[in-house]
Amino acid sequence: MPSHPEPSLKAGLTALKQGDYQTAKAILEAIAGSESDRTAVIQAEIGLVVVYARIGEVAAAIALCETLVENERPQVKEWAERSLKQIRRRYQTEDTSTTDGTGFIPLENSAAAKFQVESQKSVSGEDENEQTPPSQTPARSLRVPTLRASQTRGWLASASSTPRTSVPKTSSLRVPPPPNSPTAVNQEKVKPPTIYWRQAKRAKVWQPLSKRGLKLLCLLEVGTCIALFWVIKTLLVLLMRFINDAFVKLPFLEPLQLLYRDPTPVLLVVIFFLFCLSPWLLDRLLRKFYGQRQLEKDILQRHSKETVRVLQRYCKQQGWRTPKLFLLPITAPVAFCYGNLPRTARIVVSQGLLEQLTDDEIATIYAIQLGHIAHWNCAIISLLLLLTIPIYQLYHFLGHWGDAKTQPLWRGIFAVLTSLVYGLWCLLTGTGLWLSQLRQYFCDRVAAEVTGNPNGLVRALLKIAIGIAGDVQKQEHTSWQLESLNIVIPVGYKQSLCLGSIAGYTTFESFLIWDCLNPYRWWFVINNTHPLIGDRLRRLCKIARLWHVEPELYLESQQPLTIKRQSFLLQIAPWLGIPLGIAFGGLIWLIWQTLFALKLLNLKWIYDNWNFIKGCMLIGFSIGILLRINSFFPNIKPATVQTDDQLLDLLINPAALPIDSTGVRLVGKLLGRRGTNNCLAQDLVLQSSTGLVKLHHISWLGQHVNPQELIGRQITVTGWLRRGATPWIDVQTLQTQSGKIVNSPHPIWCIVLAVAAEVWGAYILLRG
Repeated sequence: MPSHPEPSLKAGLTALKQGDYQTAKAILEAIAGSESDRTAVIQAEIGLVVVYARIGEVAAAIALCETLVENERPQVKEWAERSLKQIRRRYQTEDTSTTDGTGFIPLENSAAAKFQVESQKSVSGEDENEQTPPSQTPARSLRVPTLRASQTRGWLASASSTPRTSVPKTSSLRVPPPPNSPTAVNQEKVKPPTIYWRQAKRAKVWQPLSKRGLKLLCLLEVGTCIALFWVIKTLLVLLMRFINDAFVKLPFLEPLQLLYRDPTPVLLVVIFFLFCLSPWLLDRLLRKFYGQRQLEKDILQRHSKETVRVLQRYCKQQGWRTPKLFLLPITAPVAFCYGNLPRTARIVVSQGLLEQLTDDEIATIYAIQLGHIAHWNCAIISLLLLLTIPIYQLYHFLGHWGDAKTQPLWRGIFAVLTSLVYGLWCLLTGTGLWLSQLRQYFCDRVAAEVTGNPNGLVRALLKIAIGIAGDVQKQEHTSWQLESLNIVIPVGYKQSLCLGSIAGYTTFESFLIWDCLNPYRWWFVINNTHPLIGDRLRRLCKIARLWHVEPELYLESQQPLTIKRQSFLLQIAPWLGIPLGIAFGGLIWLIWQTLFALKLLNLKWIYDNWNFIKGCMLIGFSIGILLRINSFFPNIKPATVQTDDQLLDLLINPAALPIDSTGVRLVGKLLGRRGTNNCLAQDLVLQSSTGLVKLHHISWLGQHVNPQELIGRQITVTGWLRRGATPWIDVQTLQTQSGKIVNSPHPIWCIVLAVAAEVWGAYILLRG
């Protein structure tokens, strides 16, 4: 069921006049790609020329101008020829000497940037020598090219006779796939795309930011502690009961009375001691398993002198001792902190972060860690890290031991054990998800306020995402260091996969517009370790505006989209069925009480307790799955299936929801961990010609062909692309070049789950 709103030409042109280029681009491209009203199509194409020119997509602007030059209407042709001439006159080949040490080219120093600034006046018909007032940003000084009604009435009325030519979109500017891919036959090898940065300035003078919301953060910190304790206690009680039940059933053994006692007092004491010793215990764990070593001050100063000044100044203001500094010898750019008090705090960064970020960007990342320490969430996350790292290491070692076994029976046993331990790690990590999300917003504000450089923090977060995606591509799997530390690093590795890998093929605003405009975006981060990165960057850009600084990205002026509510309700139908089941259970209980009071019906044997509510919840959940399944897994038809050429357009659609279930067939290389550590297929990534996309795969029971056997090979993935907080593909089939096929029966397993929930719920209702 499509969830896209009807595009409006007026809305698109209004957005263009207001400088809201990404919204204008999305709306006008939708209109230009339609076949309904030729008049609106030509107006949309004219607006798109201006949009492409102002956001730096020069090739798209030129291609569209060349299309409009062929129009038979003289006014359109004259405008297109004049604009094309001005664009080509100002377009110059980029100067490769502007590349900095990180491999990025600052936008303000590139020829494309010069063209972008100049075309803001020339394409809109303004005089070349006209000066923009300093207080007025270029984005706000632009005007949409318009023609008088007397000029346009004639050609617009008969425009439908003009042949329709497709509008060149961002996807037409993509770099071809690598030569070794099946889709790159007879194509020449091309250079990787260059990423341009505006290099927006920092504030020279700025006022303090609001401290609103700190009470909510404190409440969430307390709630995280309670949730963590409750989960540990529940698991411990279940384990104690299991052991005693086993002793009861086994001969010659008696249950241990100690295991019948309440473990709360002992558990509280143990957790308290772990909390007190967490800095030193984490020192040993990180040194033993991650190779952590001390970061000397002179080494840090060589990479970032500003960081040393920021640490000294902020710690002096707070009356702290400077935190200990450590370094991880990994190439992925990560940073985190731990410690139970400010005086015992440690800040850890990776070698990759020091090498891939610039001086001021490194300082902003260190300032984020100071914010974590100041808000005390560092202490709680440290305890969580202390509990989860040993469990993850156990999972890691069990996987290696399982790989060393040759007998299928032993490999199966280790696969089950590894999956159970991994599930335990996910469960404990899940208690800190919401705190991990919320704390990022507050610490971003601290970093901006301490450094006065929100634009530097924007670039730092984006470069971290690019670096993480590059690390996954280089290693051809997600490293265990990234996954185990994911909850504490500035940018999550899952949200980095797609964003970091397609950065060279489109503007950041185009991809991040979903995070800013989609009205249901908040529902899709409930189970994420990090907030929407687009929303984080939008808030930082808003701070830059507040301090009268031009932002690095133009995200803050976007207006939310309107999406049909029915699409979202269908998306959450299984979860919506749970409260509806509870309501239905309460209704039948009320009816039974009424009939029992009137002595018309006696069902006390069923409704003597409230267990029947559980049955109603399960039935509601089952009905929700069945209602959604046809829309969630529609038939993938060859005539409508989307390929690599359309992938980028699908990813940057701000109105998309996972329920849209776009059928895709993509070609690329399968990445992921090998062996028992990936027996649940939790680390499968497709490296296509556009970028990295997460894959969700479910195997048949007893399936002979395992997807791990295809890792590192060129494959064709057929499935349903879903755009949420993290884009992913629900796999239908994986096919190699030799014809070997691995099926992933998502719809069948959904039906099995629905039937199981239905049967279980009915059993509870009948049993009473």
